[in-house]
Amino acid sequence: MYNAFGIINPSNRHSWVEGLETYRPSGAFSFMGRYRVIDFPISNMSNSGIDRIQVYINRKPLSLTDHLGSGRHYNINSKRGRLQVLFSENTAEHDIYNTDISAYMENIECIQRMHHPYVVIAPSYMVYTQDYSELIASHVNSGADITLLYHSVDNAKDHYLSCNVLDLNRQKGVLAIEQNHGTAKSRNIFMDTYIMKTSLFIELIHKAKKMSSMYTLTDIINYECSELDIRGMAHRGFFASITDFQSYYDSNISLIDFKTATELFHEGWPIYTKTNDSCPTQYFDTANVTSSVVSNGCLIEGTIENSVIGRGCVVKKGSVVKNSIILAGAVIGENVHVENQVVDKRAQLIRVKEIVSNPSKPGYIKREDVL
Repeated sequence: MYNAFGIINPSNRHSWVEGLETYRPSGAFSFMGRYRVIDFPISNMSNSGIDRIQVYINRKPLSLTDHLGSGRHYNINSKRGRLQVLFSENTAEHDIYNTDISAYMENIECIQRMHHPYVVIAPSYMVYTQDYSELIASHVNSGADITLLYHSVDNAKDHYLSCNVLDLNRQKGVLAIEQNHGTAKSRNIFMDTYIMKTSLFIELIHKAKKMSSMYTLTDIINYECSELDIRGMAHRGFFASITDFQSYYDSNISLIDFKTATELFHEGWPIYTKTNDSCPTQYFDTANVTSSVVSNGCLIEGTIENSVIGRGCVVKKGSVVKNSIILAGAVIGENVHVENQVVDKRAQLIRVKEIVSNPSKPGYIKREDVL
């Protein structure tokens, strides 16, 4: 294992998950009932032997810092390991200056104090599993300056429109990084994951800041494509980029399918998260649950179909929850029909009896709202 430290990037400035992101950064989004999105990149690093990790937050830090805590639940070495949360002063939403480079510059001393020769940078808004130790070894053996992780898709015309794509030559060399404009079905989606020497990373931060206050790390690497040896490496397995409301909904619902879930969750590769001591879910005689993921601490009296139910939810008698994502602590009252919805934390659907949206455009119920 090559000695490397990890960085979890702040949110993509071109993305916005309507409703959910009003209350928390994308890394703090509930995922599959019991996880947070940020659990996946941190678990990848921990499982790969990376135990010094910096997490950058540029807005709404409360829910994410509470979830991260000391980082002990991520199986990080308690003696030499550390999970460090770093903040950016620029918290304006959609601000052109709100870039990852500006966050790195504000915390450049923390980066310079890292004595690890390599750095792995991963996003807080993408869900996938990857052994970074193998990725670093391949990077070093190739002699490349920078290695970028990508995922090949055949639906880029309608999906991943907030993501970048890699233009590769036959030897997997990166010719350019450009935004996905939906002009082609088959594209190599850049997973915003980088491997490079720490010294080069610091050099690129300073160079980007001098060239433009709007530059991101992707921008400066794209600018350097003709000067540096930049390689692409393909990712296999489940991949989701949560950059808008639809992608959040689709990624959760797709993992209800067991075969799809096995592409993300692997034996011997645990996904760590903050746990609680709530009791198991209680299913009453009137409960009818099919093709769903139900977290612990729930009380289920009604019907649930093809849905994800978070911790501590209540689904009352006679109610129907279908094709929906119900976040922690929500209450679905008696005889309430909920279909194609994302119900945020601690919302209560009591008096309204039917909330149904078009399957192609799921609805959203605000956090702690009462309907």
